[in-house]
Amino acid sequence: MKKLFMSIMLMVAGILTWAQNGNNDTFETINVDDFNNTLENGSDSHVLVDVRTPEEYNTEHLKGAININVKDSLTFLPKAKELLPKDKTIMVYCRSGHRSAMAAGKLAAEGYKIINLKGGITAWKLAEKETVK
Repeated sequence: MKKLFMSIMLMVAGILTWAQNGNNDTFETINVDDFNNTLENGSDSHVLVDVRTPEEYNTEHLKGAININVKDSLTFLPKAKELLPKDKTIMVYCRSGHRSAMAAGKLAAEGYKIINLKGGITAWKLAEKETVK
C-alpha cells in the first residue's frame, strides 16, 4: 500500500511539474540544489523574487528576496516592471511552485529571463536551506 501511495504521489508531482512548465520554453523550473547553486554563484546576475503574499513573505522568506505578490493581479506586472531589470535573470519562488510558475509565465511574456524554484519554499525548507524572518 505504501509503494502504491508513493507511486501515485510521484506521478502527481510529475504531472504538476509538466503543468507548470507545460510545453512552454519561456522559463526554466529547477530543483532546490540547482536554484541554490545559481543564487550562490551569480549574485550580481539575478534578482530573487518571492511572489507570495506580504503576510507569507513576512513570516519567512529566502535571504535577499524582494516581495512582489502575484495574487495582486492589478499591481503585479506594473510593480515587476518598475523593480526588475531585464538584463538580469529573475529567480522566482512561492510556497509550492504553482504561483511562481504563473508569475514566471507572466514575466517571461514581458521579455524577462526567468528561473522558477521547483517545489517552492516548501522544498527549500525540506532540503534544510536557510530562510530568514
